[in-house]
Amino acid sequence: MLSIENVRSAYGRIEVLHGVTLHIGAGEIVTLIGANGAGKTTLMRAISGVQPISDGVIHFENVPIEQQPAHARVAFGISQVPEGRQVFEPLSVKDNLRLGAWRRRDANLEQDLARVYAFFPMLEAIGKMPAGALSGGQQQMLAIGRALMAKPRLLLLDEPSMGLAPTLVDQVFSVIRALKGDSLTILLVEQNARAALSIADRAYVMETGRVTLSGTAAQIQADPRVREAYLGI
Repeated sequence: MLSIENVRSAYGRIEVLHGVTLHIGAGEIVTLIGANGAGKTTLMRAISGVQPISDGVIHFENVPIEQQPAHARVAFGISQVPEGRQVFEPLSVKDNLRLGAWRRRDANLEQDLARVYAFFPMLEAIGKMPAGALSGGQQQMLAIGRALMAKPRLLLLDEPSMGLAPTLVDQVFSVIRALKGDSLTILLVEQNARAALSIADRAYVMETGRVTLSGTAAQIQADPRVREAYLGI
């Protein structure tokens, strides 16, 4: 579904991604593991079109998209849940969700709202509240729900458990498992490497802007370097 070849990206004169290559098959959960500053979020932003690349190619379903603007990539079927949630704070929960579907012209919005509410029943109960009044966990649910309203085929999840209480982390990962059951393809960046590897099919390890290790989730979890650096074993 997604093929990234030799992608480079920089902030000003400082190159952050140094020739990253990875592939994601349809229906997979693939996780990116790495320390802060490894380039994981930059890669996510490059895929969604928020961050420009200076070299390399990005193919989505065999179509080159590296020159396409971010809104066009949403139309292709790529939706991102950004790090830090980035909800529209003055707007209500329901209006935030509807904004996720801003490019759509079909008549299934209410049906898709019901699907989001099935994943996160709390959002329906607080639908009229301004998003800025929500707790961090509620905002994370809202950010995921907003992304789902775009009806993506590829969902980019950037640190979905950051700052959440353990019970909410469990709920978020349960939703990720359910989304995979619905045949959604997911690229997951997650600080909780153990949890990410427990639900992923494959994984890539990034260090200082490069992919240094890749394999099945089981292979990565068993690698002594990963166990020491990211799993605390």
